[in-house]
Amino acid sequence: MPEFVNNILVLGIGNLLMNDEGVGIHVVNELEKDGIMGADVMDGGTGGFHLLGFIQSYKTIIIVDASLDQHPPGHVRVLQPRFAKDFPRQLSAHEIGLKDLIDSAILLGNMPKLYLIAISVKDFQDMGMDLSPEVAGAIPEAIERVRQLVEKIR
Repeated sequence: MPEFVNNILVLGIGNLLMNDEGVGIHVVNELEKDGIMGADVMDGGTGGFHLLGFIQSYKTIIIVDASLDQHPPGHVRVLQPRFAKDFPRQLSAHEIGLKDLIDSAILLGNMPKLYLIAISVKDFQDMGMDLSPEVAGAIPEAIERVRQLVEKIR
């Protein structure tokens, strides 16, 4: 388990084997290469209850994930969900696991401040490891949004 030293965690969620659905992992991989002052960075895979301890040990969590929504592929937006119901309706292919994780943290009474950087994708059906051009093109903007949030929060 990595050693964490900051109050902010940037958590990339996604499945690299499902093309655009893995965009959150691609974003955190780029952040890990360049580093980000004031935040820990973690590949959260497809989410799940094994992340509960990590989520509860930070004051602020910035989640980066794919979102199947009404926006065109590659659209990046920052949300501040307070409860699982505040997340986009179809956050990603692992939507139930992540929302259950958030609900569990709320029930346990140790919910950090939460931000979501949602990157719109077309669908989650295709298997493969390549991002579409629109979603790949959104990675620099998502990284910039993460950096701006970390700077604002610190």
